[in-house]
Amino acid sequence: MAMGARDLEPARSARELYGTELHRQRQLARMSLDRLSEVVNYSKTHLHGVETAERLPLPPISEKLDVAFGTGELFQGLWGAVKREHTPRRFDHCLELEARAARIQEFGASVVPGLLQTAAYMRALFLKGNPDASQEVIERLVADRLSRQETLQSDNPPDFWAILEEAVLRRQVGGPTVMHEQLAALLPLVDTGRTTIQVIPFSQGEYDLMNGTLIALTLPDNSTTVYQEGPGGGEAFDDRETVIRRLRQYDRMKACALPPGESAELIEAAMEKFKPCEQPQT
Repeated sequence: MAMGARDLEPARSARELYGTELHRQRQLARMSLDRLSEVVNYSKTHLHGVETAERLPLPPISEKLDVAFGTGELFQGLWGAVKREHTPRRFDHCLELEARAARIQEFGASVVPGLLQTAAYMRALFLKGNPDASQEVIERLVADRLSRQETLQSDNPPDFWAILEEAVLRRQVGGPTVMHEQLAALLPLVDTGRTTIQVIPFSQGEYDLMNGTLIALTLPDNSTTVYQEGPGGGEAFDDRETVIRRLRQYDRMKACALPPGESAELIEAAMEKFKPCEQPQT
């Protein structure tokens, strides 16, 4: 059951304080969620999520709320507290949305997206990124990521679309055997009723978002959150302007990528490089 604004405890978290203040200011202004939606150009669903602390008030919503209510920099200041409290968990928030998404769109410029990774491929990445971690910690990380893949294997899976840079197919992770198995695992998912995988070949040259990672998560209510990651870290956005801009860039990448059939051929060609050598007969 969703939490209501009256159930929030402002002292519990900055996020709940923000939601409580939004509800208070809206009541003082005698403004409905429908009317506020028109004023700040955010959906009623999104505003309700912020007011009930179920969604993060990502920029530029705070500036728009301060203008709408004439509250100076009140909400911008509250956002600073929310950001300090939640910055390490922004991707965790996206993982929560991923489990409920009706449509997932991903772009991988350097590695296979987590929802498509084999256990061995994950393990190699985690070992490289956590060289001092114990085997127990590594296996727990692998198990956690594998559990995310249950989303695609459920009775009612989301529509899943992944775009991969050709470098993802060519870059060896974990050794030839691990790469061969990883690429083989992609092939059955290239073109199904619920999954699509496309590859952007090297011959394409430059293209939108080529320096980072993008995940777009669309919920059953048609609200979308995008998560973009680059060399400086990651950031999640669900304001309308940013979401529309990122989805448009994703559509342009689809146009740059090979169709599924040709993408499968490129994956198979890359597999040949990692094909295990046959042991000589004795």
